[in-house]
Amino acid sequence: MPSDPVRGVRTIDASEELVKSGLIKKLATVGLAAALALTAAACSKGGTTPGTQAAGGPVELSMWTHNAGNKGELGAIESIVTEFNASQTKYQVKVQAFPQDSYNQSVVAAAAAKKLPCILDIDQPNVANWAWAGYLAPMEGMDDVLSKYLPSTVAKWNGKTYAYGYYDVSLAMVTRKSILKKYDIREPSIDQPWTGDEFMAALEKVKASGDFDYPADFATGWTGEWWPYGYSPQLQSFGADLINRSDYKSAEGVLNSDKAVAWATWFQKLAKDKLIPKKSSADPALDFVNGKSAFLWNGSWTAISTREKFGDDVLFAPPPDFGNGPKVGGGSWTWGISTNCGDAAGAAEYMKFAAADKYVAKVAKDTNNIPTTDAAAAQVPGFEPGGANDIFRQFSKKYTTMRPETPGYPFIATEFAKVSQDILAGADPKSALDQAVKNIDANQAANNYFQ
Repeated sequence: MPSDPVRGVRTIDASEELVKSGLIKKLATVGLAAALALTAAACSKGGTTPGTQAAGGPVELSMWTHNAGNKGELGAIESIVTEFNASQTKYQVKVQAFPQDSYNQSVVAAAAAKKLPCILDIDQPNVANWAWAGYLAPMEGMDDVLSKYLPSTVAKWNGKTYAYGYYDVSLAMVTRKSILKKYDIREPSIDQPWTGDEFMAALEKVKASGDFDYPADFATGWTGEWWPYGYSPQLQSFGADLINRSDYKSAEGVLNSDKAVAWATWFQKLAKDKLIPKKSSADPALDFVNGKSAFLWNGSWTAISTREKFGDDVLFAPPPDFGNGPKVGGGSWTWGISTNCGDAAGAAEYMKFAAADKYVAKVAKDTNNIPTTDAAAAQVPGFEPGGANDIFRQFSKKYTTMRPETPGYPFIATEFAKVSQDILAGADPKSALDQAVKNIDANQAANNYFQ
């Protein structure tokens, strides 16, 4: 998986252990000395508290982003900041970019030292946790603007909006039209996806041909957040879920239900019967391009490389329907305001300015991702209605099931990744799922259900 896990896929970070211990609000596992060391360089510029005014100058609004290694997205954000700074004289936003691998830990440490910036980007699955922990302030006065955004790009918790993002991505079952024709497999559509039985029959037919190393590749060599992002949609298509969403208190009867066991049995069978590799290579899309697999469970970020190789022959098929409709994950990097900001009104002014369609289009275009508004999509070649990439936007609109927007999600994600790997390796599905439920429910109770 790319070092900047492409849109919607994150590396599970140190905050999970804080959630597990029930001490994230106290940040007991992050020493103050370490926090100060991590944040000193980032927070010393200008010598002011985030959102305070230097003598005779504009109010400085500090901004942190994870995009130090991503020139396209960082450049797009910097251009928005430049236009905002030039549009008025009261505020000046200053950007500091961090490497993605250390970004989340730096935010946690900065919160311990009360040195959070005014504006920061947040991986969407972390938003509820960071809002609960007191890092983020709710956004006010943006409901009209954000009502035009894809729902998956507006991060909420307890009925309040805490962040918005410029783009999303979508999973798809990547294949080639010529492969479907050769093996007499029906070409699916957004309105008539493959059923689970159809998909399995297709894999068996391809396997019998001996033409590929494996019929399909599900990117099982990737780690971290890919596991809940990539495989919980399939669990949900079977009719199960990661936690009971009526109150977000327990996974009992949901993650270990009969339907969850059916998913786990199917997932295990894929590897056992050599329909997918038990552990994929680091670049399954390259393997697909090189003819090692006929189907690839992957994201919209594969569009460029697969089209370069196969042109119009490549097909981005909808996910199979395993009984409860096709499902994909949602939510990628978003932007919010910290509770540490000395001028929340200034930060809010920037957030409103930056939410305009032209900026959504700019960021989406420069990152090759799904624009969050219809107006922006019309401005990004390929994502306009009927464009080559419009199919991903339609998948996102029609199939998205968000990862649970609850402060307990980081721990849930860790447990699901672990149990999925155990099941793929041969663990008894029912026993493994029961243990995962026990672990999740114990963590929920230890944290007073994140009330």
